[in-house]
Amino acid sequence: MKESVMNQEKLAKLQAQVRIGGKGSARRKKKVVHRTATADDKKLQFSLKKLGVNNISGIEEVNMFTNQGTVIHFNNPKVQASLAANTFTITGHAETKQLTEMLPGILNQLGADSLTSLRRLAEALPKQDGHAFLPHSINLPLVVSDLVENFDEASKDEAN
Repeated sequence: MKESVMNQEKLAKLQAQVRIGGKGSARRKKKVVHRTATADDKKLQFSLKKLGVNNISGIEEVNMFTNQGTVIHFNNPKVQASLAANTFTITGHAETKQLTEMLPGILNQLGADSLTSLRRLAEALPKQDGHAFLPHSINLPLVVSDLVENFDEASKDEAN
């Protein structure tokens, strides 16, 4: 019984703190803060400025390869980097595309993992007009071999 009286006293104190006017008046409403995208953008730019990022100019496109076989493609992005913080930012309009949509111009950007997925993709595609997407005679390198020769000595020999 003593506990319930104590709890009611605590509850009355808390209710009194929330009231704005006198007894019987409406309680205050919780203020809702609406954030805009530009405010978030400004905060992000301020944080990047603290990291000391530098603009990297001359980048025409950025492609990020996902594990699902899609590519996040940025055309004419703004790229910033902070090597000390190991941070890179890419801002701009992003498009999610399938790997097959980007294929002719993207082959030189593919790594070893992407080449194996490309080979699987080529085998899975149905043959069109009797021809497969990629000819079977193309052997894509899967492993990069270790360098065993010293190229500095070879270049000195060529110079003499």
